[in-house]
Amino acid sequence: MDLFSFFSRKPSSKDVAKDRLKLLLIHDRINCSPDLLEMMKTDIIKVISNYMDIDEDELDIQIGQTKAEGSDGTVPVLYANIPIKNVRKVGNQ
Repeated sequence: MDLFSFFSRKPSSKDVAKDRLKLLLIHDRINCSPDLLEMMKTDIIKVISNYMDIDEDELDIQIGQTKAEGSDGTVPVLYANIPIKNVRKVGNQ
């Protein structure tokens, strides 16, 4: 077995479909439509842009699940990966 082929292996279509189904179920459970997620993304960009220059092309905002503290269940979580290009000086700093 080639070591590089092991690390560059693409996920199977079964795994991709399973991940998409999980994402769909999460969105459905928390009643978050794609339109609502897009509105949140726009608002987050607007607020952060007041303080920093960000790379909007590489911005990644998703809703997922994480294990709940103190219980066996899971809770929804909002993940935001926002590449920062530059921090602006604001006010008297």
